[in-house]
Parts: sequence; structure tokens; C-alpha cells
Amino acid sequence: MSNVFIIGANGKVGRQVAKQLSGSNHDVRVGLRSKEQFADFEALGATPVALDLEHDVASIQDAIQGSDIVIFTAGSGGHTGADKTILIDLDGAAKSVAAAEGIQASQFIMVSALNADSPETWSDSMKPYYVAKHYADRLLRESSLAYTILRPGGLTDEAGTGAVTTDPASTDETTIAREDVARVVVASIGQESAYHQTIPLLTGDTAVAELFA
Repeated sequence: MSNVFIIGANGKVGRQVAKQLSGSNHDVRVGLRSKEQFADFEALGATPVALDLEHDVASIQDAIQGSDIVIFTAGSGGHTGADKTILIDLDGAAKSVAAAEGIQASQFIMVSALNADSPETWSDSMKPYYVAKHYADRLLRESSLAYTILRPGGLTDEAGTGAVTTDPASTDETTIAREDVARVVVASIGQESAYHQTIPLLTGDTAVAELFA
């Protein structure tokens, strides 16, 4: 059993991760900014913890204390401006990495974005988002943590297929269901074969269960 902490649990991917971990043998805690969200996650068997990514590293470290696995699925969302994107997707991620180092977490799982290392593909409107993901990933790779960086393509709310590809060049697919991204997050927990890996994700033909076997 691992002590798992989900940062950004109220987001669509984070909520899927919490659902899929419900009833597992993991002790799951979720970081939430609003106490109004606590009841939903308590119903899933998770323990809510107050967490605001705009607070300092010490506050985040206090919140995640005792966790083995830290999962970062937070994002400012498409309805916010570039300022919030930088504050949450970059600065919030950087502080979370520092906090995880502070507690000597055994694994940090980052949900990033496909093409985060390919600036030639970034549109002007999405550039702040990709800049944030690019540098957050770099900070994580340069940290002392055993990291797993997952880079999904366009996210959909469709039911997942349970199968993915990690080779974008092998497919014409450009999207993946959030449910399947969450499946990969859960499958990677505690898997040494997932450590120090940066993994593209799109809908494909490889069963999620086989990815880290």
C-alpha cells in the first residue's frame, strides 16, 4: 500500500484518478482549495486536505507530508488568463516538486502535455500553457525525485478504451480520453519501470495494463 496524494484532484483528470483509486489498497489524500469540495471526495474514500498552490512551498509540504506518491494534475483551466497559467501550471508545479523533494517522496507523477518540448508546434494562443508545461517538466526532470511525466494529447470527456499508444508517430490520433489518462496515472504508481520516463499518450491499441509490465 502506498500513501498517495493528488494535487489538482478537483480537475477532470484528477477526479478520474481519485475515482479509480477508490476502494484500492492505497491510502489516498486529495488537495483541494475549497472545503465545499471535501464531501465529494470523502464519498470516494479519499481524505481531503486544504491546499492552495498559490501559497508557499512550506504550506504545500505540510499538506503532502507523509505521502509516498505525489500526483500533479492541477491546471488553471482554459477560462483563465496567462497569469493564472503561470501561477498554477508552472509556479504551482515547481513548488509542488520542491515540496515533494522536502518530504523525500518516492515518486512524482506529472500530467503534462504532448509536444511540451516542441515549441515549433505551439500556437500563439496556447504558448503560455506550453511554456508552463515545458519548464515544469524540466524542473521535475532536474530534481532528485523519481519522476513519471505523462504527456497526453488533446483531452476528451468520452469513455476511455483502456488502450493507448506512447508513439505519436505511429498514429493519426490526436486525442485521448481523460479516463484513460487517469488509468495510466494509476498504473504507473510505484512502478519502477515508469521512473525517470517522459511518456506521450494518445488513444491506441496497447492495453494500459501492459505499459509498465
